[in-house]
Amino acid sequence: MGTSSKEGPGTPRASERETLRTAEAPAASEDSAAPHAMTPFEAVNFQFDRAARALGLPEYLQVALKTPYREVLVEIPLLDQNGKITTYHGYRVQHNNARGPMKGGLRYHPEVDLDEARALASLMTWKTALVDLPYGGAKGGIDLDPRKLRPDQVERVTRTFIERIHHLIGPNEDIPAPDVNTNPQVMAWIVDEYSKFNGYTPGVVTGKPLELGGSPGRNSATGRGVAAITGRAAADQSLELDGATVAIQGFGNVGSWSAHFLAEMGAKIVAVSDVDGGVFLGDGLDVARLREIVEAGGSVVEYDGAERIDNETLLTADVDVLVPAALGGVLNRSNAGGVRARLIVEGANAPTTPPADEILHGRGITVVPDILANAAGVTVSYFEWVQNLQQFRWSAERVDTELSRIMADAYDAVATTANEHRTTLRTAAFMVAIQRVAAAVKLRGV
Repeated sequence: MGTSSKEGPGTPRASERETLRTAEAPAASEDSAAPHAMTPFEAVNFQFDRAARALGLPEYLQVALKTPYREVLVEIPLLDQNGKITTYHGYRVQHNNARGPMKGGLRYHPEVDLDEARALASLMTWKTALVDLPYGGAKGGIDLDPRKLRPDQVERVTRTFIERIHHLIGPNEDIPAPDVNTNPQVMAWIVDEYSKFNGYTPGVVTGKPLELGGSPGRNSATGRGVAAITGRAAADQSLELDGATVAIQGFGNVGSWSAHFLAEMGAKIVAVSDVDGGVFLGDGLDVARLREIVEAGGSVVEYDGAERIDNETLLTADVDVLVPAALGGVLNRSNAGGVRARLIVEGANAPTTPPADEILHGRGITVVPDILANAAGVTVSYFEWVQNLQQFRWSAERVDTELSRIMADAYDAVATTANEHRTTLRTAAFMVAIQRVAAAVKLRGV
């Protein structure tokens, strides 16, 4: 049950070794339609290839930039009180370290697999480069549903995972953070387990509780950034955000904070959803009440006085702004033609498939890509890491000021590139990021 790697979906495991592979992606021109069915990693590389061709990047460098540095799989046995053993699988893909230590979240979800981890690790490389942080990309997780386990069982699985990969992570190597179904408590367990081998090391993860070296503003950072970028994009589309209608799919950390900050900016949140379904109210939902329900362990569907809807209905609601803030692939070929929002701001990672992207572009709907829209989370994670290295605590005001500056600079770089090259915001964002990583790779030596 040691560390292993996987050659690809459905292939046998190779124990106690790590592999490198060439990341192939479907070829397509700027004007060609995206292939109908792609894995998550292929979908990311489809977007990468488009931007790389626009930059005239040589093929050898494209291959080097797409190839993950390391892929790791560990098996995690869990013995319950009845003597039954369940084996979970923990993944960590480290994509690129040309610009600095690798950075990326850990998610706990039954659908976590190696291909998804590859895709998200790659996105983290481009995201950190886009906001000009001294990081590369990584991602991982465990294929479990924490809602079906007791807290002590989730803790045991977490500690076993870290015990088996602790030699591959660290403040100068790879720095995990919270993601889907993980939180500051999970990060606290990781700090404690990692510190057993390396001494007290709070900088091994970000998104920690304040008591263990976390940063003010980290919990709300991604939602704050989504709202700020929505404001900038809306202004560029001549859309007045004050009074604009917004639908948000997903009401976890990102979705709930996005709703909070967008409501503060005057937007009317008319629809939200979670795994149990959604609610719609044309006059606007009480975001504070929704947050109270969810923080108490409930679902948004418990909100009184609103129409019950499903997640698919929310995606095609007649609103000005749509924020997909749940899982990937929710906007796809089958529903993109029914989207009625003028502006889509991706709070989740990879919520729009390439075929959907092209349909939306053809319909004149602006999509702000995930690697820009939700980059505030990793930006404040960077601030937390810096504070840990300095052993110094920043004020919340300094965190917010620095975050606003970085997100504004990133948006301006993407908008300028999109205008200069007459391309979409997504392609422009990849172009800015790829240029920065390619420069670092060439300087260090391919």
